[in-house]
Amino acid sequence: YRSVSRFSVETSGHFDLDAELKIWISSSEAPTETLQFKSDKSVIAIQKALAEAVLKPSK
Repeated sequence: YRSVSRFSVETSGHFDLDAELKIWISSSEAPTETLQFKSDKSVIAIQKALAEAVLKPSK
């Protein structure tokens, strides 16, 4: 998780029915990984876990 520099979450809306999670690794300009989800609940749970892992202070 130390290499994750940022991530973004886009939930579904009226025209876009899928939720999306983008992850940037180190200093890449484009997202290294883009994942599509059918449910907002799934992407929100993953966002929470990812935020906790990325923001956790290193020992």
